Amino acid sequence: MKPAAFAYARARSLDHAIMLLGEHQGEAKLLAGGQSLIATLNMRLSSPSLLIDINGIAGLDSLSVKNDMVEIGALTRHVTLERSSDIARHAPLIARAMPQIAHPAIRNRGTIGGSLAYADPAAELPACLVALDGAVDISGPQGKRSVKAEDFFKGLFETSLGPHDVLSAVRFPAASARTRVGFAELARRHGDYAIVGLAAAAKASGEGLSDVRLVYFGVGEMPIRARKAEAVLAAGSVDDAVSALDLDPPDDIQATGAVKKHLAGVLLRRVATQLMGTA
Repeated sequence: MKPAAFAYARARSLDHAIMLLGEHQGEAKLLAGGQSLIATLNMRLSSPSLLIDINGIAGLDSLSVKNDMVEIGALTRHVTLERSSDIARHAPLIARAMPQIAHPAIRNRGTIGGSLAYADPAAELPACLVALDGAVDISGPQGKRSVKAEDFFKGLFETSLGPHDVLSAVRFPAASARTRVGFAELARRHGDYAIVGLAAAAKASGEGLSDVRLVYFGVGEMPIRARKAEAVLAAGSVDDAVSALDLDPPDDIQATGAVKKHLAGVLLRRVATQLMGTA
């Protein structure tokens, strides 16, 4: 299929992009990597009157580590994160997740901002950002604001971005000597959307863990924290943590909810070994 007709504009700055969004009152879409947007255009699931290309905006593809925080510009490509030594050192959870995202051709063009703004419930990066207790920087008509990752995702393909907002960057604490991370997903083929996935982060505490964050994807309308299992795993029992999994996945075209919950337990066992340093 071919997309419906649309106009095209290349934004010169964040303010210019915000102005164009305001002028078209919900009828415009931002074009970054386009790996999700182009597919929805071709299937006519989306029919904007204007595409606003933000790829020329300077500074949106930055990557820095300052004051124990990692900041990644929204236009940073997946492949850049995958190959970055700074990400490998300061954001090991992101480094573990990147090779699981789709295929190399998609990672060459896809952006971290696009992935988060699209908010696919089976995507890896939204869950990673929640696990890292990160935040999203948003620029809009009223200026800039920061939204915690847990508050940013609102539902199925729904975020706290307003119709005139641009996601400009993401931030999260850099890894320390005590940081422990784990990541695993199950898909029918490598590169397919996950049937179930789990992104996790914790702090080493003696021979155990503290500040455990277990964030599942593919089991609901957005990234979901398994809070009861977090508390039990911090107490040291993997078997009890699996039993305490507070998930109620819906059936979908990939698997029934019961199968997804069973697989969530399988992934918890795998990720627990990573967090505890035994994998």
